[in-house]
Amino acid sequence: MGKKVLIGVVVAALVGAATAGVVYWRSERGESAAPPKPPGSVIGPGTGRYVALGDSYTSAPRTGAPAGVPPGCGRSDNNYPHLVAAELRLVSFADVSCGGATTQHLSEPQTTPDGVNPPQLDAVTPDTTLVTLGIGGNDIGLVSLARDCLTTNRAVSLCKPRLTAGGRDQLAERITATATKVRTALTAIHERAPRAQVIVVGYPTALPDGNGCWPFLPIGPEDVAYLRTSLARLNSMLATEAKAGQAGYADTATPSKGKDMCAKARVKWVEDAVPSSPAMELHPNAVGERGMADVVLDLVD
Repeated sequence: MGKKVLIGVVVAALVGAATAGVVYWRSERGESAAPPKPPGSVIGPGTGRYVALGDSYTSAPRTGAPAGVPPGCGRSDNNYPHLVAAELRLVSFADVSCGGATTQHLSEPQTTPDGVNPPQLDAVTPDTTLVTLGIGGNDIGLVSLARDCLTTNRAVSLCKPRLTAGGRDQLAERITATATKVRTALTAIHERAPRAQVIVVGYPTALPDGNGCWPFLPIGPEDVAYLRTSLARLNSMLATEAKAGQAGYADTATPSKGKDMCAKARVKWVEDAVPSSPAMELHPNAVGERGMADVVLDLVD
């Protein structure tokens, strides 16, 4: 995979992860975890089935041509699942990700503005050999919350004071509650597809270090720091649950650092409140989806 790491670090990582069946490494793509390979698992041209589960960071609305049904899910034909599938060239591929999905919609139907998406886990069958899972952000309410934080007063932070009032961090509590739901989802995936390699896909870096980039991102400095910390906490939870649930973890935050909402249009992975390239506001663009696909491919190729 072309990783440039010190031999000593590699040896230590291999020894430390051997009993868990998961190999971790730190590279230019960050700290990711290769998925364990169950007996009979085959991923390669002309073999296997890939199922992509997830929310709008997976479906990638408006980044490309619409793909799949229902249209209300906002899947694009250049989202990271489609890019991964095109390179792996497996026999079967199902992208059932859907904008607005929560962990609840893995096992229950999701009503969209244009059609109903069946329970996403229905697509995971015994012949499935690869599953990617990008979920959790809507359980926390992170994107919708970011919209609520938009303000016309540069000095005002609307969200953190409200969400941390009384010494309680509501986002931290939601992340803790979502951990159990992710754990349950991983168990269900393994039960439905015992031969599948499973990869939990983390969320890319959306906010820069520092106070942001007013007025392009009209969020107060205190909220920028709070949302950045909360997203890092969410990714940490996903990585922990992936390891505990015998799944790999695709760290998309590290390679997207410096390519956040405040970066130049040609390099940014995530769009700001007014997109400069085709994408939904506060969501990955085509460059970001390509980057996320590369991280996933590093784990299965």
